[in-house]
Amino acid sequence: MLSDYINELYRYRELVLVWGLREVRVRYKQSLLGVMWAILQPLVMMIVFTLVFSRFAKVPTDGIPYPLFSYTALLPWTLLATAISFGVPSLVNNLNLVVKTYFPREILPIGAVGASFFDFMVASSVFAVLLLYYRIELTWMTLWLPLVLILQLVLILGIAFAGSALLVLYRDLRFIVPLGLQIWLYLTPVIYPITIIPEQYLTLYMLNPMAGIITAYRQIILFGQQPNLMYLGIAGLEAILIFLFGYMMFKKLEISFADII
Repeated sequence: MLSDYINELYRYRELVLVWGLREVRVRYKQSLLGVMWAILQPLVMMIVFTLVFSRFAKVPTDGIPYPLFSYTALLPWTLLATAISFGVPSLVNNLNLVVKTYFPREILPIGAVGASFFDFMVASSVFAVLLLYYRIELTWMTLWLPLVLILQLVLILGIAFAGSALLVLYRDLRFIVPLGLQIWLYLTPVIYPITIIPEQYLTLYMLNPMAGIITAYRQIILFGQQPNLMYLGIAGLEAILIFLFGYMMFKKLEISFADII
């Protein structure tokens, strides 16, 4: 059954691309700064975090300058937060299409995630500048990065599928999502290193899939190390399970979207 869904989605692959490009254009339409907002969001957060957690709170960074330490995590975190924020309401925000036109409805959250990935790539230009400024030399371990990024995108898509389907049924979810993302941020090693987590709580802490993913990004880029395979494996398994659960839920509820909306 899953293969049938994927085959149908493949037949609509051109629509997936067109919708993703449309999401990018709509997001920055009539915006003074345009795509610069993709850079400003993680950049401003990095500056604020540096002032608060480096100057005042003195959060340890394992010897890495705090701007680089935080931006390495803020870049993938912003991808997740933006994709979920736009992906979850993607069905409800396009009522006319859902009601009047047939196409695989998962194209809507996929397009939102694709537009957020575009933002991620644009914001990566600042990250490249930071790496040059702080003279961080990349190693062969960067070959792990595509795998980590794919696992993160799988996780994001699973959440976007499940969230967008549930929002059709329960509109309260639109208020829960921003609160949930804010709580999730503080439960993920974005502001602080994983080394400050007490050992007795570390196993439970690493059940957060983004903890393993963020840790992997830092190990690969900042320290030139192979990611912790146990942590990355846990995150990868959770990402795949969340994707399968979210996608199957989405397809099960899809036939009733038009009636409910």
